[in-house]
Amino acid sequence: MIEIASVGGYSEVGRNMTAVKIDDEVVILDMGLFIPAVMGYEDEQNLMGAEEMIKIGAIPDDSTLKDWKEKVKAIILGHAHLDHLGGAPYLAGKYDAPIIGTPYTIEVLKRITSDKEIKLKNKLKTISPGRRFDVTKNIKCELINVTHSTLQTVIVVLFTKYGNIVYANDFKLDKTPTLGTKTNYALLKRLENIKVLVMDCLYAERRTKAQSESVARDMLRDVLLNKDTKGKAIFVSTFSSHLARLKSILECGKELNRRVIFLGRSLGKYIDAAETAKLVKFRNSSELVTYPRQIMKKLREIEKNGRGKYLVVCTGHQGEPRSVLSKIINKVYHFEFLPGDIVVFSSNVIPTEASIKNRKIMEDKLKGLKVKIFRDIHQSGHLFGEDMIEFINLLKPEHIVPCQGEKEKLNNLCKLGEEIGFIKEKTVHLLKNGDRLKIE
Repeated sequence: MIEIASVGGYSEVGRNMTAVKIDDEVVILDMGLFIPAVMGYEDEQNLMGAEEMIKIGAIPDDSTLKDWKEKVKAIILGHAHLDHLGGAPYLAGKYDAPIIGTPYTIEVLKRITSDKEIKLKNKLKTISPGRRFDVTKNIKCELINVTHSTLQTVIVVLFTKYGNIVYANDFKLDKTPTLGTKTNYALLKRLENIKVLVMDCLYAERRTKAQSESVARDMLRDVLLNKDTKGKAIFVSTFSSHLARLKSILECGKELNRRVIFLGRSLGKYIDAAETAKLVKFRNSSELVTYPRQIMKKLREIEKNGRGKYLVVCTGHQGEPRSVLSKIINKVYHFEFLPGDIVVFSSNVIPTEASIKNRKIMEDKLKGLKVKIFRDIHQSGHLFGEDMIEFINLLKPEHIVPCQGEKEKLNNLCKLGEEIGFIKEKTVHLLKNGDRLKIE
């Protein structure tokens, strides 16, 4: 029998964690972080243990898996975003099981645990996309490459005697990615006998198709290359893990004949991990500055040499109070924005109360300095409603379990499933954190 436990990511966007039990063996899929819960605790996170992190709502409450704990055979991470692997440093050590992921995903996890001075007892196992392997004698697994807003994102497929389970959380069907490998449609088309599809529901209500990352690259080029920027400071902020976007920014910097400087520790983690995994070579044509004293020194150098010679990429696109951009605006770092300088937010605002509030505060301060702001220079890394229909029709699962959202978002995918022949509570299932679903 197959049983699905919805541990996290079924009552909120983030904190993703799902467990699948096949007979007497369990596979955990993702161990994520709920980023809004830790925004005020950055300095204290290194001192917190799992129970404290659960208490503040930062990581999934895995006490719901107490009776499955000894049955866990593997922890498989779908990709390198914190809302999918940020809980692993705190939770994984409870389980006598290896942590499995793509080379880049495991490199990011290594840097996070090192930064938090956490030593995981779990064996770290890297599996390249497209390779099938044994989890146990009774469970095989394949990681299928898909496109998303970070590299080496995979759909996890578990092959069992009862049928196959597909875990597809955070991805889109981008046929023209600007960096990384395209979605492996050949492997997806070969999948058969899919008993359960656990699927990202985030934008199910958007009845259109998601735009390619190449569209975001063109938006960036329009903002940065078709404006008079001579002598002006240019600062761009985006998701640190979005390597394709960082590549596009680098290319713009080269065309502008500006030296590109990356400022911030999170940028350092993701770029360093990608270079170790031999996916990019950013430091051949840019500088990476991560620690506060070095950042302050570099900003003084930029003011001294002329702001028009540089393009700065920094943390702060969500208005985070401890980010590099916030510290510059609040004069913690000694760099002064001048009227006409340019700040580009190459991201969306994550729709949480904290992010919306923090970004408004940041933008109001920039407007007060008469800085030119370009916002939403971005395309999502998630599939939209029409993509979801295409994906479901391609896989033809017997059951669908929406994930990655609160009840309303989960229900949007339920409604979409009903439109194409699924039946709510019979073949499309609305779960919440802590639920379990038995599939006969």
